Amino acid sequence: MWFAATMPLPTQGLGLVLKKILRYGLPLIIVVAGVFIARGMMQSRPQAVQVATLPPAVLVEVATAYREHVMFSVSSQGSIRPRTATTLVSEVSGQIVQVSPEFVSGGFFNRGDILVRIDPSNYRTAVKKAKASVKKAETQVATENALAGYAVDDWQRLRSLNAATKEASDLTLRKPQLAEVLAELDSAAADFEKATRDLNRTIIRAPYDGMVREKLADIGQFINTGTDLAAIFATDFAEVRLPLTQQDLRFVNLPDRTNRAHLPTILKAVVGGEEQSWSAKIVRSEGVFDEDQRVLYVVAQIDEPYVRVAPGEEPARIGTFVTAEIEGKDAGNLFVIPRHSLSRGDTLWVVDADQMIQPRSLDIVRSDQQFAYVDGGLEEGTRYCVTPPSQPLPGMRVRVDGDG
Repeated sequence: MWFAATMPLPTQGLGLVLKKILRYGLPLIIVVAGVFIARGMMQSRPQAVQVATLPPAVLVEVATAYREHVMFSVSSQGSIRPRTATTLVSEVSGQIVQVSPEFVSGGFFNRGDILVRIDPSNYRTAVKKAKASVKKAETQVATENALAGYAVDDWQRLRSLNAATKEASDLTLRKPQLAEVLAELDSAAADFEKATRDLNRTIIRAPYDGMVREKLADIGQFINTGTDLAAIFATDFAEVRLPLTQQDLRFVNLPDRTNRAHLPTILKAVVGGEEQSWSAKIVRSEGVFDEDQRVLYVVAQIDEPYVRVAPGEEPARIGTFVTAEIEGKDAGNLFVIPRHSLSRGDTLWVVDADQMIQPRSLDIVRSDQQFAYVDGGLEEGTRYCVTPPSQPLPGMRVRVDGDG
């Protein structure tokens, strides 16, 4: 009985085995099943469609190139200066007894106006003395003429009496004495002319219509011959000396011995915070190149610089620094392209029909600070980038500003 109770039942062992299988095998079965299921799902999924992504288009501003008539101009700069400038110098000595109200720095005067008077007392006395000397010499000439006439009569009387056998000498006829008094008359007349001129020189008159630049003497001052009285200049014309480079000379027709035509020129300056302009003309060149700066100076002339043509217009005052635009040659019909639209100096980025940019090398006739003047490399109606994109590449797609 005891032996039978201790023997294990078959059904109990099978249950233990099943428990162990479920405990350790079930997770493995689940993992394997999951792998197969996932593999099946991956193999049965639909194939993804690949779509090419286009790079974003760059927004650009464009302009259209058309030929237009171009007249070249050349820029330069200089200062306005008088064409005629003079230093008034006294030709006599004495005390200044009168000056004109316009004899001040900046004063205007007309030709013939009395600017300065020097004390004329001594010079009037000198004129009287010289005049008296002339009268005295004239009397001596008249006396000597009479004596010479008497000498001739006496000689002829002696000849008629046969008392003289030889020809009369010049001394006998008083010719040397007459020549001497005639010379004294000429000397007295010259002294009188000089005294008269010195008296006239005590009045200093304006040699032309002009302006006093600097006053150097004043009333009450004693001056000597050669003393500077004032620096003056004429106001009929003013000039500006303008330098041109050898490159500039290609685009202007300067006046010369065979071409007397004057080039129209506009002078500009800022005066009192406002830009002023004056009409001028190139009248000549100085004919030689400056050896230091390698430029040729041309001269622009302004007519009546101190005459105001319109209300509010400032005069072209001497010393004003101006910029000049000189009319140049007729260049014909050219494309005018802004300088900032060019890359590497002569490359323009054009926009084709597919909204892509392509580089064009241009045939540039001339460039200035603002524009490039193009004769070749473009066609009428070509659209180009006003401002090239950053790091442009041929075939880069762009969007045109204003196209929506």
